[in-house]
Amino acid sequence: MTLVEFVAGWISGAVGLVVGHPMDTVKVRLQTQTRYKGIVDCVVRMYAHERIPGFFKGMSFPVLSIAFSNSVVFGSYSNALDYLTQTQYGQCSKDNSSNLAAVFMAGCFSGATQVLVTAPSDLVKVRLQNQMRGSLGLGVGADKYRGPVHCVAVILKEEGPRGLFRGMGALALRDVPCYGLYFLPYELACKALTESGKQPGTFAVLMAGGIAGVITWACATPMDVVKARLQMSGAGGPVYRGVLHCISVSLQQEGVQVFFKGLLLNSLRAFPVNAVTFMCYEHLMRAMTSLP
Repeated sequence: MTLVEFVAGWISGAVGLVVGHPMDTVKVRLQTQTRYKGIVDCVVRMYAHERIPGFFKGMSFPVLSIAFSNSVVFGSYSNALDYLTQTQYGQCSKDNSSNLAAVFMAGCFSGATQVLVTAPSDLVKVRLQNQMRGSLGLGVGADKYRGPVHCVAVILKEEGPRGLFRGMGALALRDVPCYGLYFLPYELACKALTESGKQPGTFAVLMAGGIAGVITWACATPMDVVKARLQMSGAGGPVYRGVLHCISVSLQQEGVQVFFKGLLLNSLRAFPVNAVTFMCYEHLMRAMTSLP
């Protein structure tokens, strides 16, 4: 991974995270707790009890870690695609001839490389997002974690190092195939919206990124629910023995619709977040690769 791709991925990931974090917090609450009647009820009750800062709980740690994860995703994808197609940055976008199988394989590779980076930070984010005043529902008590560092310390003390990787299997099942899917609609949409022989413009990149995000999160939501529940297992939520047990119990107790909790929010959040992320990445790459 080159330094340029690392920097571009880091910055674009941080920008996308800030844009989408409030909706992500609401999504996590809906997926892991049964006390809310829907999106509006969750937003209203969160604002009433926690005000605006409540929607940004758990963001400080991911701003650094998820940004790094994003740099790994884009860097590993770009380099894997370069290796598989024997091209350099920008050439695929310019001639629109990327082999779709290579795009999918490179995306899967990027998803696999970032799982180890994402697992601990995503766990901390979900724990902090579920923290609320009092102990009603499935949220953890408001005073259990004082921040991301304290959250890590408590998890290490109570659950050991393995605790930081709780839900990693579900995370891998979500991210590996879905990152393979993530870059396919982006490449196809860029091709459809770009004149032959030219690089995608800002509009094409924004639309392609947004479309890619919506399609990917629509497919990722079922395993995203399982991941979030496993991450809360034993920490204010029901205890699950693993992915299959979580799926079985959730299905028996709440029906098949449980796996689509947060689907609407994921889709609404995915378009602007991924549009901004891809736009930032593409413009940063073009700016930095054009420097002498």
